[in-house]
Amino acid sequence: MTYTLAPALQSALFQHLQADAALQDLIAGALYDAVPPATPPATYVLIGAEEAFDRSDKTGHGAEHRLTLSVVTNASGFLAAKAVAARICELLDAPALTLARGRLVGLWFDRAEARRIEGDQTRRIDLRFRARVEDDD
Repeated sequence: MTYTLAPALQSALFQHLQADAALQDLIAGALYDAVPPATPPATYVLIGAEEAFDRSDKTGHGAEHRLTLSVVTNASGFLAAKAVAARICELLDAPALTLARGRLVGLWFDRAEARRIEGDQTRRIDLRFRARVEDDD
């Protein structure tokens, strides 16, 4: 399998997160796939780094995507970032994502790392997920 289903997976994740009113209340619509230009919002979510591995077998083509979603905030302390991260985890626990191509077999939480960016008050939580996708072709 190639990286063929990556755009469909990212689009489905973006739409799923964007559609949740509770998450949108926490981040005021600040969901990106690139660091926002100029002055970023106080709190935002970044669909970031990804690795993909072939998981094709005799039944068809497939891949495992290891995705990173980052919560970035300049709020004091980690509580605001953790609230956003927790909501993302709730939304991605057995989601019913419809991909434009292929299908999502499963999506699992892998790990998280919370840290303060040295030199300023920015907090960042990187959430790692594993997604298994199969192509219909």
